[in-house]
Amino acid sequence: MTTSRTERALRLTVLVGESDGWHHRPVYTEIVHRAHAAGLAGASVFRGIEGFGASSMIHTQRLLSLSEDLPVAVVIVDAEEKVRAFLPLIEELTGDSPVILDACELVRRGEPEEPR
Repeated sequence: MTTSRTERALRLTVLVGESDGWHHRPVYTEIVHRAHAAGLAGASVFRGIEGFGASSMIHTQRLLSLSEDLPVAVVIVDAEEKVRAFLPLIEELTGDSPVILDACELVRRGEPEEPR
């Protein structure tokens, strides 16, 4: 049986459009590469199937003409100090995109317990 422990962490979520770019590269890709270079624990990109932002235009994969800029969420979870130190490294990428910070708990699974 393995033991689990929890530790306080911070979840960073950046919401961008799929077509948002930075120097001929998607913004979400640039954020992931910067997170990797900064030594963060990990980053995941999730593609939305429908959503709207400040423009109030609904983007959906159901309509071909509106499926070119679907919402994308980049999610990073790590220790609070690491995430906060990372924020200035992506400031130029996020523009007016929502950047969300949530306190969370990270479950760490340890070594299996020795049988008694």
